[in-house]
Amino acid sequence: MRFSYIFFIAAILAMTGYSCKEKGGKHINQGEIHYNIDYTGDVGSIPKEFLPKNLIVSFKNNKTLFEMVSPLGNSGILNLSNPEAGIFDTYFSLFTIKYFYAAEPGEKFPGLESMEGMELKKTGKTLIICGFNCKNAKVTFAGKPDKVYDIWYTDEIDIKESNASTPYNQIDGVLMSFFFFLGSTELQFTAETVYQKEIPDVTFERRDKFQRISREEINKWINKMISI
Repeated sequence: MRFSYIFFIAAILAMTGYSCKEKGGKHINQGEIHYNIDYTGDVGSIPKEFLPKNLIVSFKNNKTLFEMVSPLGNSGILNLSNPEAGIFDTYFSLFTIKYFYAAEPGEKFPGLESMEGMELKKTGKTLIICGFNCKNAKVTFAGKPDKVYDIWYTDEIDIKESNASTPYNQIDGVLMSFFFFLGSTELQFTAETVYQKEIPDVTFERRDKFQRISREEINKWINKMISI
């Protein structure tokens, strides 16, 4: 029933386009994309109002910073990709706790192990999101062929290999509507606004005051943030 409803909504959106904003034109190589976050599944005992409500992606010359910041104090998860400097970092903060993990080039960011076994099939469907022409792909998981997810992406924002460190590394475009699994929690991201703006170079430099830890350790902290 749920997926019939999602299919119906997708059909309506295909005719009308997403009601979001694009400020700056197409084929920009510097700016921000703001996404709304919806949660489904188990989020533990933490009230949803304390979970991150938005994802902000800053980009410049193929460098990206993904920021999910919680209203619960100075807490959140950042993913930084700066191929030119060889930086592929994940930062975790919870109040005064500050940790980071430095991944190798091509290594997927931590916290996304629940996405393993994902199967992706591109389709010929198109949709306008925030004024950008987007393409569709269907996502299923091994052992659950009847559960199908839609993702949408565009090649009209100039970021090369924007998904290299994510489970969507087969997608040659910027994701505009997609999902992640963190443990048993599903996070659905939908682009709301795309801005063209000046992004300082320091945005893509390695953070200080964070303690470096292993992938296994930062995975534990990421899962703890969702299920605290």
